[in-house]
Amino acid sequence: MPYRNTVTWNVMITAHSRHGDITTARLFFDNMPLPDLASCSAMIAAYMDNSLWDQGLALFRQMISFTDDCLKPDQFTLCSILAGCGRMGSAGLVFGKSIHGFAIKNEWELNVEFGTCFVDMYAKCGMLNTACLIFNMMKGNNVVAWTALICGAAQHGYGEEALRIFEKMREAGVKPNELTFTGILTACVQAGLVDEGRRYFRMLQECGVRPRIQHYGCIVDLFGKAGLLGEAYEVINTMPFEPNVVIWGSFLSSCKLHRQFEIAEKVIYKVMRMVRPEDGGGLYSLISDLYVLSGKWSEAERLRNLMLNQYVRKRRGSSFIRGGVGVM
Repeated sequence: MPYRNTVTWNVMITAHSRHGDITTARLFFDNMPLPDLASCSAMIAAYMDNSLWDQGLALFRQMISFTDDCLKPDQFTLCSILAGCGRMGSAGLVFGKSIHGFAIKNEWELNVEFGTCFVDMYAKCGMLNTACLIFNMMKGNNVVAWTALICGAAQHGYGEEALRIFEKMREAGVKPNELTFTGILTACVQAGLVDEGRRYFRMLQECGVRPRIQHYGCIVDLFGKAGLLGEAYEVINTMPFEPNVVIWGSFLSSCKLHRQFEIAEKVIYKVMRMVRPEDGGGLYSLISDLYVLSGKWSEAERLRNLMLNQYVRKRRGSSFIRGGVGVM
């Protein structure tokens, strides 16, 4: 590059971070002659987008301590932090509240973009009352803010509340997008609302939204959990997408739940052909369990041996303790 200015340095930081190369992104950041606010914000976004919470928050604290007002965090910087807080669990809620206090201290107005970041953070952390309060305080709203509320309600098991918010959004004349429908269909799955799920799935095309594979996945999950495995199987066979591992896993889990082994056997061969040993441990174990529950011990033993020979391992699960859940 014959000439480097701050913009080109920032572009390199963002480019490397989007490819997951945070080490190189930080190297560019550290070697910048004069990093500016955009540089710091880009580096924080890189950390938060790649789940490197500690590094992102450390750089944010460093920005606050700067004496140069030109390097003080702005609303864009805070939005990057808040996006990460929504994925951190209970710890994220603590940090998110601190960020909120920082914004109040600086008397920043809750415009649509900035306010939506707070709505999204509080909703993802389960503080739905607070998310709604921020939503009502915002200077206007858009489909992103409405969708944040709907997805937050769905994520934390408030299915009926998610549906109520969706209907209010429609009454307000806001057109839902594909993510909105993913949220509302997820809410139907969580609450077991089969008829409502059918209606919202039909509404996709009525609203000019092309159904995506995640929408079909929600319907398969909804039908499967309700014991409508025949309908779930029909959706898989007729949808305009090749079913992925997530959809097959959802379907087989429903087969196991309702002890429908004959239906499961129709798809096991297809699933086995598409699953890679390095990331298919969960499905291998699920299929083995189905064989055991149906009394096919030899098939279960064969599959377990296959897992050992191909070094297939189930991914370890992780969890966090979620606190401060509000009720709508």
